[in-house]
Amino acid sequence: MTAKEQIAKNKVISIDYCLKNDAGVELDKSTPKDPLFYLHGVGQLVPGLEKALEGLKTGDKKTVTVSPSEGYGELNPSLKMSIDRSQFPDGDPIEPGMQFVADTDKGPVTFTIEGIEGTKVKVDGNHPLAGVTLHFEIEVRSVRDATKEELTHGHVHGPGGHH
Repeated sequence: MTAKEQIAKNKVISIDYCLKNDAGVELDKSTPKDPLFYLHGVGQLVPGLEKALEGLKTGDKKTVTVSPSEGYGELNPSLKMSIDRSQFPDGDPIEPGMQFVADTDKGPVTFTIEGIEGTKVKVDGNHPLAGVTLHFEIEVRSVRDATKEELTHGHVHGPGGHH
């Protein structure tokens, strides 16, 4: 019997997960046919979840609570703003829920249109889960060494990854 591999930097991991908010509302989950594959230790998961998975082995189950500061960040009020309609291209439809990317002094930010009031467009550049405490139910499906190509490219290849 071989020892089970532990989750560590540069390992390819597959997990089943269910993500809920504080109210117990399911926000996201994997399916048995489609687990989440990721390269551990390179920032592909929110920091709090990645830290909590370190050292687990295939078959391990864990409940993980991730604070906003270790998840998608705290809500940043400066990323909620009102922009004049004239700042958008003429003729382009603008509807709540639509997203666009804008260059900021901190790099590109994805903004979501929240609403339109007269000539003003209300937008929010916060991640939709910013300020939310995340509750994960995790089961580790597999742990393996990353290939040289996966390490070079910084992501998983083959099943669950890019080809």
